[in-house]
Amino acid sequence: MITKMKNNQFQQRRKLLLGSAALALMPKIAFAAGERVSSDLNHITAPRVLGKSDAPIKVIELFSMTCSHCANFHNNSFGEITERLIDTGMVQFEMRPFPLDQVALRGHALARALPLSKYFPMVSMLLKDISRWAQAEDPIRALSQMARLAGMGGEEFDAVMRNRELLEAIVGIRQASYSQWNIQSTPSFIVNGKTTLSGAMSYEEFADKINAIGA
Repeated sequence: MITKMKNNQFQQRRKLLLGSAALALMPKIAFAAGERVSSDLNHITAPRVLGKSDAPIKVIELFSMTCSHCANFHNNSFGEITERLIDTGMVQFEMRPFPLDQVALRGHALARALPLSKYFPMVSMLLKDISRWAQAEDPIRALSQMARLAGMGGEEFDAVMRNRELLEAIVGIRQASYSQWNIQSTPSFIVNGKTTLSGAMSYEEFADKINAIGA
């Protein structure tokens, strides 16, 4: 029993050290002049959109920060979707929070409190490193380390995590999406306001399905 406990302590310490080393190698998301953390509800609830407003296909993604399927979609498919569909003007893509648990809710709160220009880089960072922070023994502490990479100080981070009104606003977005489209899983995608797709699709699957809808 003693040996087992020592091994567990060693593994936890090793994981912490490896996580810290990986964190040091991650790119920092620096603030531009005049940018700051904001808990204003208009800022928190404003749409987070990529692509042109006149794109013929409008996609809304409902995702959770702790969802491994969401991470799989963003890590393996979203880059190509951005390059071939969003940047070319075919698709406008909005990301909406649909947190599945309290840890995911805090992840969304962190990303949405950042300046708009830092939102998508932070989402990408959190989903790429989902196992390091979301599955940590203390996920909020691990999340605070990620926040520092975006220039958010400890006091600012704590203020965001304690801001009940901010957290409830994000839950409100989730509830509105559930009520309107009966979302049952993440990631889910609303295409042109009515068609719901779901799952961690490859680029080819995603493109084929939205092209069929937009045809």
